Amino acid sequence: MTTQTVEYIRYRIPEDRSAEFLAAYTRAAAELAAAPQCVDYELARCEDDFEHYILRIVWTSTQDHMEGFRESELFPAFLAEIRPYVENIEEMRHYKPTAVRGTGSSLPTPYEWAGGAAAFSRLTSVFYDKVLKDALLAPLFADLPPDHAEHVALWLGEVFGGPPAYSLNLGGHGHMVAKHVGKHITEPQRRRWVNLIQDAADDAGLPTDAEFRSAFLAYVEWGTRLAVHFSAPDAKPPAPQPVPKWGWGAMPPYRGE
Repeated sequence: MTTQTVEYIRYRIPEDRSAEFLAAYTRAAAELAAAPQCVDYELARCEDDFEHYILRIVWTSTQDHMEGFRESELFPAFLAEIRPYVENIEEMRHYKPTAVRGTGSSLPTPYEWAGGAAAFSRLTSVFYDKVLKDALLAPLFADLPPDHAEHVALWLGEVFGGPPAYSLNLGGHGHMVAKHVGKHITEPQRRRWVNLIQDAADDAGLPTDAEFRSAFLAYVEWGTRLAVHFSAPDAKPPAPQPVPKWGWGAMPPYRGE
């Protein structure tokens, strides 16, 4: 579970100082980029009033910012660049993200881009046909229930931004993890799984553009490596958590509580 916090710093900079202000933050950004406590940052300028700027910094936690970054060797150089503009700060506070978040319809989800439920149903149908004919993977799926492929289609659809059919009808992430407990999946089997589902994506007519296939493969790599982990003899089941949501970008690294 993440404890990330978002710091907002609002500046009012006279227009005749804007160029030097932007130059100073361009230099200061090098310290942010080097800070392990900093997730990302962005300086935005108001379109309606050019004197107003907002700096958004996502920190791994408020404590990491206040006690980690500010006490690090990076902070003096950062402060030296922005010190001339401290008097121009109108607000400097930390905020915690709420559950109210999402994307607008201008950006289709990977689920929509792929073709929706029908596309993922085709994918898993083709894929498990290949799996059952594969000498390396077939033993793992010897007792495959007849509805397994459709359940995986629901899972993948929800992961890539589709309706929460898997969560509502079957459970969350823990339910999927439980399917792999005790399977002792090997790395060669995992790699074959990855290769076959890419072949199935081709055969099922899923989009071949670089952006979609990059996101698709990123999830497949992430998911199959978790499957190997949780199939090991000494693996402990994760705490209850929702089905992961996979967009066009990358997932951040997991940080334990």
